[in-house]
Amino acid sequence: MNNNSIPGFDPGPLLDGARWKKAEYAFWLLPVLAYFAFDEQLSLLSQIAITALFTLSLDLILGYAGIVSLGHAAFFGVGAYAAGLMAKYGYGDPLLGLMGAALIAGLAGFVSSFLVLRGADLTRLMVTLGVSLMLYEAANKLTDFTGGVDGLQGIEVKPLLGLFSFDLQGKTAYIYSVAVLFVLFWLARRIVHSPFGLSLQGIRLNVARMPALGTNVNARLVAVYTIGAAYAGVAGALLTQTTQFVSIDALNFSRSAELLLILVLGGTGSLYGALIGTAVFMTAHHLLSDINPQYWQFWLGLLLVVVVLFARDGVMGGLRALGRGLPGASK
Repeated sequence: MNNNSIPGFDPGPLLDGARWKKAEYAFWLLPVLAYFAFDEQLSLLSQIAITALFTLSLDLILGYAGIVSLGHAAFFGVGAYAAGLMAKYGYGDPLLGLMGAALIAGLAGFVSSFLVLRGADLTRLMVTLGVSLMLYEAANKLTDFTGGVDGLQGIEVKPLLGLFSFDLQGKTAYIYSVAVLFVLFWLARRIVHSPFGLSLQGIRLNVARMPALGTNVNARLVAVYTIGAAYAGVAGALLTQTTQFVSIDALNFSRSAELLLILVLGGTGSLYGALIGTAVFMTAHHLLSDINPQYWQFWLGLLLVVVVLFARDGVMGGLRALGRGLPGASK
């Protein structure tokens, strides 16, 4: 496949990006430093790591394949309930729960992909939203199975690797969440810089040209949608395991809308944009709600407007522009 024949497509930056840079190593030292510097905020930091993984799952399908979705929380909720039900009925091993959640959420993504991927962007938005709303109502009605608004009761998560219990300080939960985030980020990075990832970029930029190059567009979109769903399921499972609680809020539409907002804030199609956007959004949310409990949403909205207006492609785009403007930086 000759990707250079796609108008507007240049694989050079993607291929160059496959090599780890010094800034990336420094970035992944930040969670280690945060563990010691903010030891009283480990619960919040765990939530940031879990949400970052969730946002990363949306970036895979939106930022790289161009599949818009307003119902991505459906897979998050499926994974959350899968891990919760496994733990409730005696399968409380955390890693087993993650694998089960990834499998079930990925299967849900695979099955729904044939419906979601039909039509254009507006159709996909409505279908993903409809699927999410149906699952939410189903979880609300099946109270004997899901616990409804009261949440699923009786979740018992076993110690991680049989050695590390989930303590009240959140140390195990934080290390566990960050470790899972890093492993799945590394895997996602390998995916987007592979020939498969390059073909997704080509589909996003010029879907009409790709079949002429011998690319099975539908097969690739189904594959990445399934992967994104599995990633979201793992994020949901992490939330259930670290809090030992899950309710229908995991399937709420507002979670999908907030996720899309975070990704736009951080910058789509970069992976790191998903992580940085999550950290900025949740930190701002936490600080502003403490400073001004009544009007924090106004200030958070103002922050988002400023970023969108003055930072092209979100925070990540602004950082790239700043890097290019530094002395000695490559143009």
